[in-house]
Amino acid sequence: MLLAIGAALLSALVIRLVFLQLVEGGERREQAENNRIRLLPKAPERGELLDRYGKVLVSSQLTYSLFLDPLQVRPRKWPAVLERLVPYTGMSSEEMYRKLRIAGFRSPYPVRLLQGLDPAFVIRMKEHEADLPGVRVDAELSRFYPHGKLASQVLGYTGEISEKELDRRKDQGYKLGDIVGKMGAEQLFESQLHGQWGGQQVEVDASGQVKRVLGTIKSQKGGEVSLSLDLDMQKAAEAGLEGRMGAVVVLDPRTGEVLVMASNPGFNPNMFSHKIKKKEWQEFQQLDHPFLNRGVRPYPPASTYKIIMTTAALESGLFTPKSVLHTFGSLQVGSRRFGEHNHRGFGTIGFPRALAVSADTFFYQVGLRLGPERIGAMARKFGYGERTSLNLQSESAGLVPSEAWKLKTYKQKWYPGDTANMSIGQGFNLSTPLQNAVMVSVIANGGYRVEPHLLKGEPPVKTSLSLKPETLAVVQNGLRQVVASGTARGALGTTSFAGKTGTAEDFHSHRTHAVFVGYAPYNKPEIAVSVFVEGGGHGGSDAAPVAKKIYEVFMSRKKGMQVGQPPAKTPKKVAR
Repeated sequence: MLLAIGAALLSALVIRLVFLQLVEGGERREQAENNRIRLLPKAPERGELLDRYGKVLVSSQLTYSLFLDPLQVRPRKWPAVLERLVPYTGMSSEEMYRKLRIAGFRSPYPVRLLQGLDPAFVIRMKEHEADLPGVRVDAELSRFYPHGKLASQVLGYTGEISEKELDRRKDQGYKLGDIVGKMGAEQLFESQLHGQWGGQQVEVDASGQVKRVLGTIKSQKGGEVSLSLDLDMQKAAEAGLEGRMGAVVVLDPRTGEVLVMASNPGFNPNMFSHKIKKKEWQEFQQLDHPFLNRGVRPYPPASTYKIIMTTAALESGLFTPKSVLHTFGSLQVGSRRFGEHNHRGFGTIGFPRALAVSADTFFYQVGLRLGPERIGAMARKFGYGERTSLNLQSESAGLVPSEAWKLKTYKQKWYPGDTANMSIGQGFNLSTPLQNAVMVSVIANGGYRVEPHLLKGEPPVKTSLSLKPETLAVVQNGLRQVVASGTARGALGTTSFAGKTGTAEDFHSHRTHAVFVGYAPYNKPEIAVSVFVEGGGHGGSDAAPVAKKIYEVFMSRKKGMQVGQPPAKTPKKVAR
C-alpha cells in the first residue's frame, strides 16, 4: 500500500513536470523572460505652441509627479499598499485601484496619480518610500502657460486621457496616463503636439533592481505648431477688456488668419498641470463662466447688421447708390411705434450717411421694403446662421430668423414689427463676434468671405459674394464716415479705421451691450476687428476704444517700433 501511494505521488509529480515543460513550456519561458527583461517607458515631451512671430505661447516645464508601477507589486498586495497611500494623496484607495485595473497589472507603463508636486510632498514621499512598494516620485515635463490666462479659451488646456478617448486612440499609440489636449488649440492640434513614447529595455534581478540596460529608444518630442495669433495684439485686446465681460476677434481680412481671440473672464490653464488647491478652485468658481469662449457665443449684432442691410438693399435692385429716404423721430409699424435713437430723425439722407449716424428709421423703411427673406439670404451669404471652419468646441451657429422658423419655434406668424427689429440687428437676430469679424472682412477685402483659421500660413479659403463694385463703394464710404464724422467720431482719434458701432439691447437684464466692427487701414485693410462688451454701454464710447488699442499695436509694428516702447529719437545733426 505504501509503495502504491509513493508510486501515485511520483506519477503525479512526473505528469505535472511534463505538463509544465512540454505543454506550458513556451508560455512559462515567456513569463520568465518578461520578469527578467522589462521596459522602462519614457513619455514624450509635448510640442510647443508659438505665435505668428515665434513667441512661445505654451511650452513645458520640469515638475514632479506621483506614479504607481504595476509590475512592482503582485495584484493581491496592491490594496494594502494603496490603503497606506490614502493619507498622502487624499484620493480613495478605490479610485487608485481603478486606475491600476484599467492600466493592467502587467502593464510596464507607470500610472500617474498626482502632478505638480510641491517640494514638501516630494520629501515626505521619499522618507516613506520603503513602506510603499511600487510607489515612486519622478520628474516629468508638464504643460506650462507662461502668459497665464492670456488667450486661455483659444489655447485651451491639457489633462490625462479619459477612458472613452483612450478607446478611440489606442491604435494611435496612446496609453493610460497620456496627457492630451482638452480644449482649444491643444485639442485641435493634438496629433501634431503629442509626440511618441520611448524608453529603455533593461534586465532586472529577482528583486526588480536594474542590472543592465539592453537598449534605448529615444522618445520623440511633439512638433511645434505656429499659430496665427499675434501675442502683442492679444495682450492689447485683453487689456481693453480688463474688468469687463466680452470678446474681441481680429482677422486678417485677406487670408482669414485669426490674429486675436480674446474672451473675458478667462482662466489660468496652469491650474490643470497640478493638483488644484481648494482656495484655487473656490476662486475659479467665483468667475462668470471662465471656460466660455465669448468670441464664438451668440449675441444680437445690433447696428453692425446695417452693413448687411445696405448690401442687401443695393444688391436687390430696389435701391440705388443714390437712393435717399426721409427719417423721423419715430415710425409707426403695425400697432407699434419704433423710435429713432436721437428722437428727432436725421432729415433726408442716403445710405452712407445712414450708416454714419446709424439712422434706425432709415433702415426700418429699407427692411420693410426688402422683407425678411431677402435680408436673411444676404445674411447667410456673409456667413451668419452657420458655424465657421474654425472647429472650436463651443462655437455657435447664431441665428438668421425667418417666417418659417418663427412659425415652427413659437407657433406664431411673422409680423412687420419682426422685420423692423431684424433691420437694425435686434429681435431674433444672433451672431458671434467671430461671425461679425468675417462679415466686416467681406467689405474690407472687396467682396470675399474668408474662412477663419488658427494655423499660420495655412492657404486661405475665400468665396466671392459677387457683390457689385458700386455696392462695396457705398458701404466702404459709409463705414469711413462712421469714424470720420459719425457715431465713432472721437473714439478712434485720427486712426485710419473704417467701421460700424452698435448698441444691443438685452431685454432680460435691461442693459445695453457695446458692439464695434471695423477694419484698418481703410484704404488697404490688413486687420478686421470685432468687439463685443457685455453690459458695456454704447459701441462708440465703449467698444471702439478697445479696437483703438489693437490698432496702436498694429501701427507700432508697421513703423518698426518695439511694441510698448516710444519711437527712437532721431539724432541731431552736428554742425560742422
